[in-house]
Order: sequence, then C-alpha cells, then structure tokens
Amino acid sequence: MSDTVVTRFAPSPTGYLHIGGARTALFNWLYAKHTGGTMVLRIEDTDRERFNEAATQAILDGLTWLGLSWDGEAISQFERAPRHREVAEELVRLGKAYYSYETPAELEAMREAARAKGLPPRYNGQWRDRAPSEAPPGVKGAIRIKAPTEGETVVHDRVQGEVRFPNKDLDDFIILRSDGNPTYMHAVVVDDHDMGVTHIIRGDDHLTNAARQTVIYNAMGWDVPSMSHIPLIHGADGAKLSKRHGALGVEAYRAMGYVPEALLNYLARLGWSHGDDEIMSIKDMISWFDIGDVNKGAARFDFAKLESINGAHMRKMADTELFDIFVATLPYLEGGSAIAARLDDARKAQLLAALPGLKERAKTLVELADGAAFLFVERPLPIAEKAAALLSADARAILRGAHAALQTVSGDWSAAAAEAAVREFAAAGGHKLGAVAQPLRAALTGRSTSPGVFDVLAVLGREESLARIADQID
Repeated sequence: MSDTVVTRFAPSPTGYLHIGGARTALFNWLYAKHTGGTMVLRIEDTDRERFNEAATQAILDGLTWLGLSWDGEAISQFERAPRHREVAEELVRLGKAYYSYETPAELEAMREAARAKGLPPRYNGQWRDRAPSEAPPGVKGAIRIKAPTEGETVVHDRVQGEVRFPNKDLDDFIILRSDGNPTYMHAVVVDDHDMGVTHIIRGDDHLTNAARQTVIYNAMGWDVPSMSHIPLIHGADGAKLSKRHGALGVEAYRAMGYVPEALLNYLARLGWSHGDDEIMSIKDMISWFDIGDVNKGAARFDFAKLESINGAHMRKMADTELFDIFVATLPYLEGGSAIAARLDDARKAQLLAALPGLKERAKTLVELADGAAFLFVERPLPIAEKAAALLSADARAILRGAHAALQTVSGDWSAAAAEAAVREFAAAGGHKLGAVAQPLRAALTGRSTSPGVFDVLAVLGREESLARIADQID
C-alpha cells in the first residue's frame, strides 16, 4: 500500500447530496488534506433503474458549492463493469469463487427451509465443490465467492475499534450475477483497489459490508484499506435523521442562507470535536482533524446550533467576502432574484457600506437580505404594521423637526454628522433620543428594526434620506 493517503467519496446518484453524505465527504476530504493526501470521487451508478443523471449533477454541484474538491475526474462505477467481471472470473480461476446455477425459485425454497429450522436465510453452498461439468445446459451461472467457514473475519476499524464477524455467518455471497453484472459488494472492492484507496471512511451502516468486502480483498491477495465507519446523524429527538429533521439536500441549505464554511464547521462537529473550539475555519479543521478522534455514538442535528455557528461566521467575515458570497447566493434565496435585479453599482456600494450594521443582526443570508430590503424599496416606502405604530401624530411632529435639523447638515453627510444634528435637535426640544430615532427608523426603512439609524442615514445618502422622511410628514 502506498504511503500517500487516498480517501474516496462514493455516493449513489439516486437523490441529491444529503446532509449525511456531505459530512462523509467532508471527513474524507479533511483527512486527505490533513495527511497531505488526495480524495477521489466515484459515482456508484450500477443500479441503472434508480440512476438519475440530474442527481449526479446535483451531487457534483453540492460538493463544489461546499468547496470539497476531488482529485481527477469523477469515476462512474457502471462504466467499469468489464473490469469487475474480469476480477470475478479471475477468482474462479484461482479456485476462490465458483459458478452456482440455482433458479430464483430454488433459492427461495432454500431460504424457506432455513427459516423453518429457525436459521438465518443463507445460501447453503451446494455448488461450492461441484464440477462445472454438472452445470445445467444453457443456464448461465452466477459467481459466488468462497467465504471462509471457520474462525472469524476481523475488521480493524479506527472509529469502531476491532469488530469481529464469525465466518459461519458469512455465506458464499454473489459477486457477479448470472446476467454478467457485478454486485455492489464486489464492484466497490475492485474500484477501491484500482483507484489506490488507502482509507475508507463511510457511514457505520456499511460496517457489515466491511466483513464481506474483506473476504474479497483476502481472496485476491490485496491489501485491505484502513477502515473507519462513522456514526450516522440523528435528529434532535434521537431518531434517525429524516426530512423533518433536516435530511435535505445541501442545495436546500444554500437556499436557507447558510454559508459553506459555516455549514462545514457545523458538520465537522457532528461526531468530532477539537477541545472546546466551536467556531473553526477550514484551515483549523484541516490542521486539527484526525479520523481516530471521531466518536462512536450518533450525533444529533440541531438547526439552532447551525444557525448560531452561521451567524458567527458571517460576523467574522470581511465585508467584501460576505458581500461576494451574498451576491452569488441571491439567485437561490427566496426573493433574492428581485434584489439581484436591482443591484446596480450605486446599490452595491450602499449594500457594502451597510454590511457592518446588517451582519450584526443576521444569522443567515436570508435574514441579511431581509435586513437589507430597505435599500431596494421604491418611494413611497411600504410601512410595516409595527413601524406604522411608531408614526403617531406626535411622532410625525417630532419627525418634522428632525427633518429640518438634518437639512442643516452641510458638507460631509456621514453617520457622525447626522447623529450630531439629531442629538442637538432632541436636546433642544427636550426629547429622548429614542423618541426621535424610532420614528426616523420607521420613515427611513419602513421597519421597526434596522441597523443603527445614523448608519442608515449615511448609507441612504442625503437626498434619499430627506425624501423618505418628507414622505411621512407631508
């Protein structure tokens, strides 16, 4: 086995890249990066009835959005079927596998007989040592591996520990069907060997497969890769993750306004941790991650925790970086296309100027878009119900005075200049600052909450600010 670590992510293209698959990809990617190795991508598309071209593309798009790059081209397992057949026939030549000729009805009768005796339904090995000359004429046989019958098969797992499987429980399973198509169990081993995979990191629902796959490796005299079977993700209630818990495709998380680095940070901490470090950069994760540190127990998915991590990442980002991610994500956010359509150079500048105040209040890009909505509305502004309550007759009288005070600001129109004028007006009229700021906010944004009102004045500029206030006092 080579010294360089090669991991692989091998999804089935029957649906989108769901959140559990994304975490498996992440752990493979992190371990490869941590050790200076590579990650390869294989699409396990042998099940042609369930194969879906759009799902393959969605998996590639999801990985690309998350920034989980792979080495070389994505490999199609289906296209490698001739190689899988070649290895199965080689095993027959080596005396490690054999052709069996049962009909489906005979196999069912065999299973029924086992059940009647209270035994697990297994193949009874009746063709294991029969001469091929006894084969029924014109019947194509399936190839079965000769599984060991004595002792045990041991899987040395870096997460689960040493897992032992009694060989009496492993029957002679099929590696090549009678129609010449390989089984998943066999194709995976041949592909992993040929692709030079040194470390297999996958869900612990594959742990029993690991024993059978070890039998094939041993039969071919190939090195068995290092195995790590990671726990599945459960919902907050402890039940297996389902759509109601958040078992959605990663594209749904993009539409919900999560940023890739935060989603990866959250997923990394589902089953792995580094001390008390909650917020991690990609660089931190690569430097700290080791597959041996992953917990055995199932992790629980928690939207509130994901949201809080996402908010922390957004606040930590440079405004220009967050701006670029926000603009790139607009087409996927609800109502985002409307903002994108109005994002001319002037508004881009306003949005960038408003970001420091906006990102303090937002935990997702959806909330950021909602907070930025005041920049994109046409006058006269639609006034939300809570904001309308701030615009009583008394409040409008105060607004009139504030409007006049702001008109006196000459030269540099800035948050500081606007604040000085408003504070001077409030003090002179005996008003509390809030009694002036709240109606101002309602008039300027149509909302009862927004970034700091003086920041809003600065971002909107003199002309637009005065016009929006005037709309509410005329």
